[in-house]
Amino acid sequence: MYTLNKKIRDLQPYDPITGEMKIRLDANESCVNLPEDIMAEILTAINNISFNRYPDPNATAVCSAFADYYGISSDNVTAGNGSDELISIIANAFLMKGQTLVTVAPDFSMYRFYTSISELECETVQKNDDLTIDVDKLIEAVNRTNAGAVIFSNPCNPTSKGVDREEVRRLIKSVDCLVVLDEAYMDFWDKSLLGEVCDYDNLIILRTASKAVGAAAIRLGFAVANETITKALKAIKSPYNVNTVTQEIGKIIFSHNEYLTKTKNYIVTQRQSLYNSLAEVARSYPQYFTLVDGCSNFVFIKSPVSKQLFDYLLSQGTAIRYMGDYLRITAGTDEENETLLAQINDFCNNYKD
Repeated sequence: MYTLNKKIRDLQPYDPITGEMKIRLDANESCVNLPEDIMAEILTAINNISFNRYPDPNATAVCSAFADYYGISSDNVTAGNGSDELISIIANAFLMKGQTLVTVAPDFSMYRFYTSISELECETVQKNDDLTIDVDKLIEAVNRTNAGAVIFSNPCNPTSKGVDREEVRRLIKSVDCLVVLDEAYMDFWDKSLLGEVCDYDNLIILRTASKAVGAAAIRLGFAVANETITKALKAIKSPYNVNTVTQEIGKIIFSHNEYLTKTKNYIVTQRQSLYNSLAEVARSYPQYFTLVDGCSNFVFIKSPVSKQLFDYLLSQGTAIRYMGDYLRITAGTDEENETLLAQINDFCNNYKD
């Protein structure tokens, strides 16, 4: 009788909040949908696709548009079916079975998931009490375990904290392994190393179209690295990993530099507004909330009533992310933020232990 192997036997499918919710602030998506003029360009492009043909295996046009937007060379860019696919490829191909991958906690949970599926050892370095990364401790763990790679998000999901550029450089230079720097939220900060990626022989930077770019629906990510690593990435990924529809849409969106910059700035403003408003709530109800200041498109909160608040908001049609003692709330539009804050105030006024 066939049985599943032990590494997948007890896994459960990813289970996000589903159903019709009035307000979705749980997945760190952009609160801004594409405008009509860009949508019109997309529809025209889709109408001209030859659906009987495979996509461009190198995603040349969308990689070029991405590279132009960020001011880097497209020769250093590999496209993926979301950055999740790229993380999986890196774990499976750049490390050998039994090697160690080092990450930090708390951080993006999928790093540890792909580590286990790839049959790697995982060394997890706990962050400081203030949720910052101790770079010296991270370097020590990498060197002590003779790790094949180290990966972390900067700014971090879920804490919203960032590691300064100089500290990241110090890490890269202090380890003899691959450094995978997940910059999914770096559009909201200004400490990227994209322009320096070719200065290192051991660096891969991941980017995504799912956050500031506002195109989570098309599942598009990028890996940026030097020529040697990029050649390897393109050799080991599946030949037609990014479909033609995604490539066409991504190419169009990344060609609208002014729109992307304006939208990014708007989201940063919305996030800061949300943080300031939640800080006022925290001052009124200090027993319920401790805010973590950060540099992303969401606010991270520690709360002893996190589950109760999460359930209450869900009952009101508002979805946020529940993470044990913490809550992660994506910045929304003015209307969404105002509704959320009113609901949180209602909860605080009526909650009884």
